[in-house]
Amino acid sequence: MNRFVLTIASVGLLAGAALVPNAKADEWNKKTILTVNESIQVPNKVLPPGTYVMKLLDSPSNRHIVQIFDKDEQHLQTTVLAIPNYRLEPTGKTQFQFWETPPGQPKALRAWFYPGDNFGQEFAYPKSEAMQIASVTHQNVPTTYAQNESELTTAKVGTVTEKGAEEEMAQTTPPPAPTPAPEPVNEAARVTPAPEPAATPQSLPHTASPYPLIGLFGLMSLGAFFLLKAVRA
Repeated sequence: MNRFVLTIASVGLLAGAALVPNAKADEWNKKTILTVNESIQVPNKVLPPGTYVMKLLDSPSNRHIVQIFDKDEQHLQTTVLAIPNYRLEPTGKTQFQFWETPPGQPKALRAWFYPGDNFGQEFAYPKSEAMQIASVTHQNVPTTYAQNESELTTAKVGTVTEKGAEEEMAQTTPPPAPTPAPEPVNEAARVTPAPEPAATPQSLPHTASPYPLIGLFGLMSLGAFFLLKAVRA
């Protein structure tokens, strides 16, 4: 019985496959080099045994189009539309997942996770291929409505059941990075503004009474009367 061996850029988990470190990968296009010792199936293409280079299409607007080249990157083997496939715990190793296929058919590549990412690329198969996979796995399989490679950047994707029922789904992007919480305010450092000084009154308040002055004037008059009387006497 032949053993299916997959060599990739870094060791990862893979159902039914042995992994061996091989090459380097690039952070932007997720470049990964893989080598297989038997044929594998990707959408619209069967890759014979050999070494291949997988990387994302150089597009800032769509990060879910995968290109597969030969080992020297001189010939493009195929271009594949993918959808995000999330995982709860990223690992530091490349990881591939495969679909079960009908007897006699090559293993079908399902998803590709780049080291350190919590999301990967899950390949969307044409309807006929997706139905064959669904008939074995009894799961809904991603499918694409693109008719050719030029439509991949705008193509819609969906899922198909083993009976051929389709359901369209919207393309999604990785969740944004969480917004950092605002820093707590240091109450001790908070400065309280000084109160403004009261306005200076424009005129003095009228608080003095005229009665003391009237009394004084009366005493002076009374004194003058007695003085005058004394002089006459």
